[in-house]
Formats: sequence, structure tokens, C-alpha cells
Amino acid sequence: MAAKDRDRFSTATRLRLLGEQTAARVYRSQNRRQDRRSRLTGRAAFLALVVCSLVVALAYPMRSYVSQRHEIADQRRLAQKAEERTEELRDEKARLQDDAYIRRLARTHLHYLLPGETGYTVIDPDAVEEREGRTDGSGQPWHSNLWDGVDSADRD
Repeated sequence: MAAKDRDRFSTATRLRLLGEQTAARVYRSQNRRQDRRSRLTGRAAFLALVVCSLVVALAYPMRSYVSQRHEIADQRRLAQKAEERTEELRDEKARLQDDAYIRRLARTHLHYLLPGETGYTVIDPDAVEEREGRTDGSGQPWHSNLWDGVDSADRD
């Protein structure tokens, strides 16, 4: 028995036992990882396939939904602008029914005078040149400048 105890506590025996135990642990952990990995991989692949299918199936309807929502918002905005314009035109129509407003427009835009009033015209030197057709610095009417431009383009 002393030889057996001596073998049991020898360094070589202890190293051999330690190596066997370590190898057994590594083998068990690899088997567990492989079992776990193979199960998880199949489930993960199926889950990924389902998620991808849902994304593909819902992508076009969601795009259509979002674009239609934008179109609806644009149409509502245009309808609001049309209602505002309609209100402005109704107000203008109501103002045009008033004789005082019509008189004021005629006096302002058409320079009409009421009987007994005296109208005055102020002559501006710049306005005289514009009336005569000499708006540029050349002193010639605009139609002469136009024909000169056509002639010079014809020569080139």
C-alpha cells in the first residue's frame, strides 16, 4: 500500500490526473457550446428570415402610406390657401359695392377730379425723358437702339 500511496502523490501521477480532468472539462464545454451554438444558429436564422420577410412585406405599403400622408397635407394646405383667397375676393367684392371706395379708386388710379376741383400736374425732368422714349443715356428712342442692335448682330 505504501507504493500505491507513493504513486498517488507522485508529480507525474498528479500531472496526468490534472491533464485528464482539464481535457474532460474542455471536451464537455466544447460539446455544450456546439449543442448550444447549433440550436441557437437555427433559431437565429429563422428569426432573421422572419424579420427580413416582414421588412420586405411592409416596406412598400409604408412608403405608400407616408407619401399619401404628405399628399394629403399638401392638399389641405392648398385648400386653406384657396379659402383665404376666396375670403379676400369676397371682401374686395363687398368693398366694390361701396360708392365711396369706387370714387377713391378713381381719384387715385385714374386721377379723376370732382366738379369744382382743380387738378395740377407736376412735370419731372426724368419723366419727360421717359415719355419721349429716351430712357437710356444715348439720347435715341428705344426703337432706334433696337434696330441698331439687329443691324450689328446681322453684321457679325
